[in-house]
Parts: sequence; C-alpha cells; structure tokens
Amino acid sequence: MKLLLGSGGIRNEEQVKLYHDEMAHHFQGIDEVLFIPYAGKDHDYYLKRIQDFSVSSGIKLVGIQHAEDPIKAVEEAKGIYVGGGNTFLLTRDLHENGIIDPIRNQVEAGIAYMGVSAGSNVAGPSMQTTNDMPIVSPPSFETLNLVPFQINPHYFAGQIWIKEGESYSPHHGETRQDRLREFHQHNTTPVLGLWEGTYLRWNGQTGELMGGNATVFQAGKEPTSHDTGTIFDGSLKSK
Repeated sequence: MKLLLGSGGIRNEEQVKLYHDEMAHHFQGIDEVLFIPYAGKDHDYYLKRIQDFSVSSGIKLVGIQHAEDPIKAVEEAKGIYVGGGNTFLLTRDLHENGIIDPIRNQVEAGIAYMGVSAGSNVAGPSMQTTNDMPIVSPPSFETLNLVPFQINPHYFAGQIWIKEGESYSPHHGETRQDRLREFHQHNTTPVLGLWEGTYLRWNGQTGELMGGNATVFQAGKEPTSHDTGTIFDGSLKSK
C-alpha cells in the first residue's frame, strides 16, 4: 500500500517545494494520475487550478469528471489524487458515483493514492473528524478505510484569535482539541491531527511524518505531539 496524506495549508516557499517533491516521489514512474475534484464546487476550475499548482512536480493530472464511467476510470487509473474542499460534498459524490470500493481495491492492489485536506480525511474509516460545514447529506459517513485511524486535517492547538482593527480578541467556540475529544466520547478510533503543511507517508503497516508536526488523540488519554520523522503504527503508537 502506498499513500501520501497531506493536511493542506500550503502557503510558503518551503511548503510548496515539499508538496512538489513529495508528489513527484510518490508518483514516480507514473505518466498520468487520476484527479478527483468532488470536494470542490466547480470541478473543471478546480482541476485546472491544481494542474497549474502541480506543474513543478512533473505529474500530469486528468479529471475524473471527464470520464464517461467514473468506476472504469478508477479501475484503469495508474495513480489517484483526491483533492481538498468540503468533505461532506466529497463523501456524497464518492458514494453516489460508486467509487468507494473501486478506490479501496485499487489502493490495496498497490496503486499510489494521494489525498490533501478532505482527500486525507476520507482515507480513514469515516469522515467524522472533518472540520467542514454539512452543506449536503452523504448517504453514509463511511469513507475509504485505507488507514485504520481517523485524520483531522488543518489541525492546530489552542484557541483562535480574531483581529479587530489593531487588536485581537479570542474566539470562544470549540477548539479542534475540544471537537476531537467529543468524537472520543462516542468512538474509540484514534485520530491523527495533521498540522498545516504536514504529510504522512503510509505503507500499509507504518507511516512517517514529513515536513511538519502532528497531534495524536487516543480515547481516554491526553493528546501527544509528534515531530517530522516520527513513525507510527496502525494504532498511532510512535516507534
């Protein structure tokens, strides 16, 4: 199994270079990768934006929305990249197009999978650790189950502060940590909170953090922080 799961939040030069380097390494030897833009509103616009952003990786992306049969497109893909956006929208369209099982089968057979933001969130057993607004209703929260843990992209610790003129005031809503603890009030699956610009390389048994930090949440335990280079097993225990 060969997965590259990124948080997103790619802004500075170092993060952009890491994105290109990781993408090129991940899809090395593959001349064409199937891009799934279902998390975005305008699929063609989104495809073009990611194609332009990914030029330096040398990887050619083709959009699944142009295929007559999305299931066949997945079954014939040499590599798969699922982009970010709204996870509810993405999950609904993955189910409605019937490609949950085909993607899982392809990845289990050795096809390289890359997910960023929502595309990483759906790599887990369910989409229940998303940050997104429920703008549509998917038929199920179940997702690709490519890794045995949940993923929370764009994770950050602490409280949000809002700029008002020249001063800052605290936002009094729930923190990400609060929300993930809520998840563990009803679920026991461990959660990997990926900080901005961070990737996880997963081989089916272990994963390595690349380019940034992550926070691990286990039911009934305090969260733990981990640096780039940390290696995890499927229960998110570091080695």
